[in-house]
Amino acid sequence: MPNIEIKPEGTHPIQFSVMLKNRAGALSSLVRLLRSANIEVIGLSVQDSRDAAMARIVVSDSDATITIFREKGIPHTTSELVVIELKEAGRDLAQVLDVLRSAETNLDFAYSLMPHPKGASLMAMHLEDTQFGASVLARAGFKVYYEEDLIR
Repeated sequence: MPNIEIKPEGTHPIQFSVMLKNRAGALSSLVRLLRSANIEVIGLSVQDSRDAAMARIVVSDSDATITIFREKGIPHTTSELVVIELKEAGRDLAQVLDVLRSAETNLDFAYSLMPHPKGASLMAMHLEDTQFGASVLARAGFKVYYEEDLIR
């Protein structure tokens, strides 16, 4: 049997995880820093603790964000995400979860993104296997968004 390579349709969006001191204005300062470079935060999830907060962000320009974080010495980690469009939130969410369960792939975490300029509701997911999860969801009829689709 020939070795078949499945090629991605684009670059998967990147999530940045940044640990912020739990003080007033920390997240605001981060967002202002990015906006000063014309980078928009298009997805945000914050997990708070007593001393620090974990901010997970999806931005309009990952490469520029990496450069800024390196120049400013902002510690961060990155993860690939699968981003899909949900046309009917309740029905589509249940179907997404059923598709992932049927494919026996794990969903580590998920959160909504800001509405797409064309009005679509988007959900970001960190899956155990990004490429496999994206292909399974695309075959099930979900529109998969790549980084190039999210640039604003």
